[in-house]
Amino acid sequence: MSERLRFPENFLWGAATAAYQIEGAARDDGRGESIWDNFSRTPGKVHAGHTGDVACDHYHRYAEDVAMMAELGLQAYRFSVSWPRIQPDGSGPVNPRGLDFYDRLTDALLGRGIDPIVTLYHWDLPQTLQDRGGWTARETAEHFATYAAAVYARLGDRVGTWTTLNEPWCSAYLGYGNGVHAPGVQDPGAAFSAVHHLLLAHGLATQALRAGGAGRVGITLNPADVRPADTDSAADAAAVRLVDGLHNRIFLDPLLVGGYPDDVREHVARLVEPAFVQDGDEKIIAAPIDLLGINYYAPTYVAGRPDGAGGGGAYPGTAGAVEFLPPVGPLTDMGWMIEPAGLTRLLERIANDYPPVPLLITENGAAFPDKGTPDATSPTQDDDRIAYLDGHLRAAHEAIARGVDLRGYLVWSLLDNFEWAEGYRKRFGIVHVDYLTQRRTPKSSARWYQEVISRNGL
Repeated sequence: MSERLRFPENFLWGAATAAYQIEGAARDDGRGESIWDNFSRTPGKVHAGHTGDVACDHYHRYAEDVAMMAELGLQAYRFSVSWPRIQPDGSGPVNPRGLDFYDRLTDALLGRGIDPIVTLYHWDLPQTLQDRGGWTARETAEHFATYAAAVYARLGDRVGTWTTLNEPWCSAYLGYGNGVHAPGVQDPGAAFSAVHHLLLAHGLATQALRAGGAGRVGITLNPADVRPADTDSAADAAAVRLVDGLHNRIFLDPLLVGGYPDDVREHVARLVEPAFVQDGDEKIIAAPIDLLGINYYAPTYVAGRPDGAGGGGAYPGTAGAVEFLPPVGPLTDMGWMIEPAGLTRLLERIANDYPPVPLLITENGAAFPDKGTPDATSPTQDDDRIAYLDGHLRAAHEAIARGVDLRGYLVWSLLDNFEWAEGYRKRFGIVHVDYLTQRRTPKSSARWYQEVISRNGL
């Protein structure tokens, strides 16, 4: 039997979701169009033409979902606000009906003793702003700060923890680099411009939130544990350095140290003129934060190869220098490698390499092919997911034992949902959703997690 472990007193246990993935109600109460509405309705972009138009219908079923969270013992719930619900065109007048929904949701959570954690941006940029350049345009960052202030003005009296962005790596590189996510652009210059304007948006929004009186402000990244294929190879070490720069340090350094790393600047300049970085921007980006959210799923193994295919648009400029090694089993249903030790290494690396900042695991989980339609007497028996979560919680505990200031863990995800370009064919939830009936049924992993929370450990 695995060793029994206990987490620190006041360790925070919860779950996470995102607006476009669960809310549905795509045209209700004045909501505007987002880039994911447009992208998912474009033939060939999303599996089987799936969209988030209905998703889990959380917009209408939030009370049922909050009651289920309470029954499972969740102490915190991280949700994202849909920008086009608040400002249908991304700027201009605020839509009060959009804010009303998050008002109701926040009150429902607090009424059940669940701490709301708000993410202001989880990839659903208003389409009107994309039509004007999206994250390649500086004005988008400025509009984001205005939007952040509007949400805080309504919810700030009850929400204590705010994160600005979710995984800007994905927004920039998958949205503007290789185009597999909305808005579907394939341009390395646009990807790097998007990286900068997303970070600038974070800094400007942090200023706006502080001005309103926000106490805990942070950002959520998906840093990679980048490993060499051969630990004795100088070429592989160089590949790790390059990929680490593009995935990790391009975000962590300006946020926590105060500026972009020199080697990353030089790499970007070989691909595009970085005129989008203006004097004073890095000071804005480096505004102090109270929390760094960490999303972790799998490690990244690379080798230095002169004939390497590189990472395509997701890692601009790596072709001819880097080979991304295929994952080896066991794998999740996403084809991702399962290596909990990568989480320990990643948390410890951030704690050791950067100024102190409290860390929160804001996403961790796995998709596996759930079989059949469960019912109350026969829930989905998802032992693979339980093993994945157990292993990663043990890895998180090991990081704490090594001195990492880790404050909590939010499982991804509460509900099966719209998994972006994969549509509804990949299930990450600890709660099964029957998309035809919208019936929710906790899986075995949900009951397992309920016990973890109740004993504050494994």
